[in-house]
Amino acid sequence: MAVIDRDPGGRLVTPARRMWTLFEPLHAVTYFAPEGRAAFEGAGLRGFWRGYFASRSAPLGRAPAAVTTALYANFAPRMVERAIPSVWDLATPEQALAARLEGSVAALSRLLGGQHDGQQGQYDEKRVGEAATLLRSVAVEAPTSGRALGAANAALPWPDEPLAVLWQGATVLRELRGDGHVLAQLAVGLDGLSTMVLRSAHDLEREALQPNRGWTDEEWAACADALADRGLLDAEGRITPAGVDLLGRAEELTDELAQEPWTRAGAGAAERFAELAAPLAAAARTALPPVNPIGLPGH
Repeated sequence: MAVIDRDPGGRLVTPARRMWTLFEPLHAVTYFAPEGRAAFEGAGLRGFWRGYFASRSAPLGRAPAAVTTALYANFAPRMVERAIPSVWDLATPEQALAARLEGSVAALSRLLGGQHDGQQGQYDEKRVGEAATLLRSVAVEAPTSGRALGAANAALPWPDEPLAVLWQGATVLRELRGDGHVLAQLAVGLDGLSTMVLRSAHDLEREALQPNRGWTDEEWAACADALADRGLLDAEGRITPAGVDLLGRAEELTDELAQEPWTRAGAGAAERFAELAAPLAAAARTALPPVNPIGLPGH
């Protein structure tokens, strides 16, 4: 697999990882842009986490918390269970789906259009249209076996408006990648918590991970002790070369799985999407907080 670059942490950036850095910000406006929050509140989903869990879980319908917890492997089960299934007493899955699309399109319209002398500008319709068409074609052909959350999103009807298509294509691919990441963690002997503890000792801030995933200090410490027993952390809680290697193997497997849709799309698809989406992703990134648990490399 060809290498495009290295991220700020020195990790190789494969084509699949480069694509993720472009479509992930387009998706994530759902959670962080004010338009997304307003749309969720309009549907009766007040509070960040109600909107988050409802929007991500809605493609699964009224699946029990046990299903959602299994798919959101990095979250403490109790955090998921606070929202699922009680959130469906506030809004139906269909209402949550409508709200997330409405808010995302409104956010992207503003962010991609920019501001000129205090007035909303017009986004580049030709660029957005081509990027949306390309991303949809990749998402439609993406393999979904073993990737339930991605498959549920891929099964949703496609909208017509280009910004909506762009957002939905980004969402399908990011959820497929997330499913693959869970599989990759398990394949190398890590679960969600142990992956986060290792990452916090390596290249992400614990403050951005632990509170946003609901794990207690006691659970975090017990996991760190277990990782030290495996030789993945040292006595001071620093990641060891073996720990770095294990994380690297999980990331490589994640990228291998995430590369499949782009390989199916044929030569040139990733390169063309990168050309089209680079300024779009840069604009969308401005809605994301500088410290967040998504794990995107620095702007």
